[in-house]
Amino acid sequence: MNHTTVAAYAAPAPKAPLEKTTITRRAVGAHDILIDIKYAGICHSDIHTVHGDWGDRVYPIVPGHEIAGVVAEVGSEVTRYAVGDRVGVGCFVDSCRECENCRAGLQQYCTGELGMVGTYAAAGRDGEQTQGGYSTRLVVDEGYALRIPDGIPLDAAAPLLCAGITLYSPLAHWQAGPGKKVAIVGLGGLGHLGVKIAHAMGAEVTVLSQSLRKKEDGLRLGADHYRATSDPETFEELAGTFDLIINTVSAHLDLDSYLGLLRTGGTMVQLGGPEQPLTVSPFALITLRKSLAGSMIGGIPETQEMLDFCAEHGIAAEVEVIDAARVNEAYERVLASDVRYRFVIDTATI
Repeated sequence: MNHTTVAAYAAPAPKAPLEKTTITRRAVGAHDILIDIKYAGICHSDIHTVHGDWGDRVYPIVPGHEIAGVVAEVGSEVTRYAVGDRVGVGCFVDSCRECENCRAGLQQYCTGELGMVGTYAAAGRDGEQTQGGYSTRLVVDEGYALRIPDGIPLDAAAPLLCAGITLYSPLAHWQAGPGKKVAIVGLGGLGHLGVKIAHAMGAEVTVLSQSLRKKEDGLRLGADHYRATSDPETFEELAGTFDLIINTVSAHLDLDSYLGLLRTGGTMVQLGGPEQPLTVSPFALITLRKSLAGSMIGGIPETQEMLDFCAEHGIAAEVEVIDAARVNEAYERVLASDVRYRFVIDTATI
């Protein structure tokens, strides 16, 4: 098969509305699979990138790294997948494959010269810029695709490829489970999956949200407690409570106040990437041997583990499926926190 032209939605310039266009996908190589994309989730990272918040990019950009679809063609040496298989692609489509982290299955932390190659707005192995999932088809090396279990609908599976693994990885790494008290800061696209996953792992889960507006949802999704961070009593009453706090929001929080909610030896994990640096008092960490950590998505093995875990526990994203023509409206609604809890584009409408 030669290069193929596919329909897509792209941002032509920084902060410009996305518009319908066509892009070229590479020919299917020996180790590649061609995916008919069925659904693509809208992640806040897409908006940051399109708006130029995270540095200069080469435009046009086709965003989208929460991709679910079906294999349409396989290369001559592909062994993992066959035509018709349900597959997903997350936040990266390649890495050096040789560094210590890649060999350990931690491709998201690739330290090789190539580095982690993002699914969009990144330089690929061939020197071309990668373009993401707001499109009808994608060619990817089979080693960077995931198998989506039959138990998860494709539309609800798409956000698991970024939001799901972003929460699963730190919850697994810091061993959320029975006897552990876990707080999830923010009940959005990331947070709602954090609640579901932490609950399924057996932890006692508290949502810390600005208001109690989504309390009913939080409890329905599996939270044991739901507290408003706008209420000063929350920080007094919950001081020294949690083993693990996962911060999903990109807002500029008072970290010292949140660190005060950890028990001795507890850890707060930062997932959101606010534009301004966060500050912390050394004494907020020193006095009770607390840790402030970060985490970014997950490698291919752990992402597959997450998908299998979600299928086993009946976990999927809460989604609002939209036509591609509504993508700019969806961006505005994400910025206004007006989505419960993830927009997913039906790519048949592109």
